[in-house]
Amino acid sequence: MLPHRIEISKIVEENELVRTFVFDRRIIAEPGQFVMAWLPGKDEKPMSIANDYPFALSIAAVGPWSRAAHRLKPGKHMWVRGPYGNSYKLKGKKIILVGGGYGIAPLRFLYARARESKVDTTIIMGARNKKLLMSLPKGKNIITTDDGSAGRKGVVTDALEDLLKKEKYSCVYTCGPERMMKAVVDLCDRYKTPYQVSIERYMKCGFGICGQCAIDGKLACLDGTIFDDVSKFKEFGREARDASGRKIEE
Repeated sequence: MLPHRIEISKIVEENELVRTFVFDRRIIAEPGQFVMAWLPGKDEKPMSIANDYPFALSIAAVGPWSRAAHRLKPGKHMWVRGPYGNSYKLKGKKIILVGGGYGIAPLRFLYARARESKVDTTIIMGARNKKLLMSLPKGKNIITTDDGSAGRKGVVTDALEDLLKKEKYSCVYTCGPERMMKAVVDLCDRYKTPYQVSIERYMKCGFGICGQCAIDGKLACLDGTIFDDVSKFKEFGREARDASGRKIEE
């Protein structure tokens, strides 16, 4: 697909690292899908969709492309193509969403879908400290911070295990740092709870041509990014690939 030029209508400051860019249009997409966002003269990057209407992307300033994006103002433009990939699938009537850092953005999109379907949903959001938390919809929310500056001190898996010990849940959905998600998956396996994870890998094309996003014989862009069984993935939570395709430690 060719990139579409879209205008930024509003920018929301989520925290000192993340801004949510709201655009002047709707996108036909489901939670967990992504677009390739292009800034001419800079680069093109895969971005999880944070909302469909209005279309929104939550972008963390972690490199040259994202810092350039953060310099944009309302009225300026990005170019996007997509959406690509598969999506989270709602299962059952009692679920948990586990987000680490800015991984909470696509889960907020999923939460909106769950609320429409009257699914009982608990959100667990974790960050290193209070300054890196993002906003959450009103509901059953649990916040964890590494330093205890907000919510309970500790990590998201501490809160998740407390819930899984007490009750049976239909599914756990997670997005965030891969090591965090690996810990979430290990807990779900221990408590025999289905899960769906969003695997991010370095991408150049977004639709299966470059092969850059390979993980254990799968392509994150085509076979994912959402997976509901990573038990046989040896690279998950352990290895990734750099821009040259060389394996590096996660």
